[in-house]
Amino acid sequence: MGRDSASQRLGLKVNHGEAIKIGQIIIRQRGTKYAPGTNVKVGRDDTLYSVASGKVAYSHRKVTKFDGRLKLKTIVSVK
Repeated sequence: MGRDSASQRLGLKVNHGEAIKIGQIIIRQRGTKYAPGTNVKVGRDDTLYSVASGKVAYSHRKVTKFDGRLKLKTIVSVK
């Protein structure tokens, strides 16, 4: 009883086409479901954040996994 932990508030914080400033968080995640593109860096806890001002853009790319299978990966960029 009384042992529920607080939620971690993961997920998208900025959508496609929205303006963003330097240092703002774009996505909070566990693991690398979303990959960083141009002007985006990965934090210590896999959070994606902006290193330039601009607009957020999401795109998809096929990536080969370690066992040879292809997987569609979402790339996050700031333009």
